[in-house]
Amino acid sequence: MTPNQITMIRIYLIPIMVFFYLADFVPYGKAIAVGIFAIAALTDFIDGKVARKTGQITELGTFLDSIADKMLIMSGLILIVADATVLAPWGAILAIIILAREFLVSGLRQVAATKKIIMSADKWGKYKAFLQDLAIPAFMLLAFFSQYNLLSGTFEILFVFICYLLIFSATILTLISGINYFIKNWSVFKREK
Repeated sequence: MTPNQITMIRIYLIPIMVFFYLADFVPYGKAIAVGIFAIAALTDFIDGKVARKTGQITELGTFLDSIADKMLIMSGLILIVADATVLAPWGAILAIIILAREFLVSGLRQVAATKKIIMSADKWGKYKAFLQDLAIPAFMLLAFFSQYNLLSGTFEILFVFICYLLIFSATILTLISGINYFIKNWSVFKREK
């Protein structure tokens, strides 16, 4: 299986995840959605590893990988904000910050690509992605627990605290990584002589 095929699996899993999360008529649908999110997030690690190991790093693969990551995060984020698992107004604020960063960095990458400059992910972007890959399914799991009243007392308070700690940390790293991308790559905006 090629790295691009593995990336495409991630893209194909997204609508399936969305279906199970929203399909309240499917028993344990939200828990299934969490599992699908986890598998999709795992493919992000696998496709890059296979591409590097086999020397199959391509422009198409880099593009698809970036798009697949954003589609997964945006889909999961919209789900947990839309059903108010992340309480208002925090859900909207966090979603706007995370989505704005993704669009701005994608725009920066497009400008860089027109100048034949390749912008690879840095450590801050990887930390950000890792925390997002933890925070979003944690909230999806919280929605599942709430749907079936599986949490109570101290455990509920602790789990909710962990979810918010993860999403706030992911948002802070989102800001840091976005600022870092622009500082490191500001030369992309300089006019050519």
